[in-house]
Amino acid sequence: MKGARTGRTWLGALVCATLVTGLTACSDDPEPVYQDDTAPQAVVREYDASLEPSAAVLSLVPSGATSLTVTDFDQLRLVLGFGSLDSTSPPEESETFWRRAGRTATLSLGLLRDVDEQLRADFGFSRDDVAWEASWEGEQSGWALAFHDSVPMRAVQRAVRAGVGPLRGAVVDADRHLVTSARPPAGDQSWGAVPEMAALTGREAISTFVDRSCRDFDDVFGDGMEASLAKAPKAALRAIDELEAWSVALGAELVTVQLGPDRGDAFDRVRLADVMPRTDPDFGTVMDRGVADPSSGRLGYTLRDPRGAAQLTKARQLPFAVCRSLG
Repeated sequence: MKGARTGRTWLGALVCATLVTGLTACSDDPEPVYQDDTAPQAVVREYDASLEPSAAVLSLVPSGATSLTVTDFDQLRLVLGFGSLDSTSPPEESETFWRRAGRTATLSLGLLRDVDEQLRADFGFSRDDVAWEASWEGEQSGWALAFHDSVPMRAVQRAVRAGVGPLRGAVVDADRHLVTSARPPAGDQSWGAVPEMAALTGREAISTFVDRSCRDFDDVFGDGMEASLAKAPKAALRAIDELEAWSVALGAELVTVQLGPDRGDAFDRVRLADVMPRTDPDFGTVMDRGVADPSSGRLGYTLRDPRGAAQLTKARQLPFAVCRSLG
């Protein structure tokens, strides 16, 4: 695994009319012109540390998982100006970084957060040595940590044998600088064997969330809200297509949503937040200036409230991910 990366940058400024990445259209734009289909993403059956964390982790996620959360701490360090931070850095630098990290769109402040002091004192490494982490939930749940190449994995193995916090019972892959909550699945029994999962991941981001199902309306907007909808919002729900999986990549300034290719309802989904009840916090004040590309199934937003975006994502209160309703 690489050490703290120094040559990576987040996407440029969002332009409402046309993005360099191909996202187009504001809410009042005409019907889109479909682009040529892009080549499908390859499956990721083997762990590849050169990939972005959200793609690299796919071979470690068992097929029974239904959601995945990935936080790229190296990217977060770069964004906040702490690219060389590790356990050898002055304590005040670490404290400043983690304090500022809590104001970003990160979905985690570190799996090792509660045992950080013990790991530093007794084993010589810390959460500052973690390049990225991931966790998954569903019928099979678990987590993975990727450490920098400079970390002595013998120290990590000693912490695992000592049963420190979440490291109790973990599996250490010293050659790849990986620690997982359980032995990784066979390649054909992981998310990496599913092309649709690979297509939803791999974007540079502070944090990425992937879900393999749409969201019930009342889970997003509140109990009983669907039954109280007026005629126009009900029609908007009938207009969208079914959604089987989606992802959200949270950056420093932008949010990129992936719904999968050929989404004829991309514009309808990006407009849902405008016609539906408000979330808490309000989606429209957290992410705005939504744009869409039906051919790739991408939606894009300007990030206005990073912590609010993380809160909505953790709670899965995201209007674009709502299930279709024929009611």
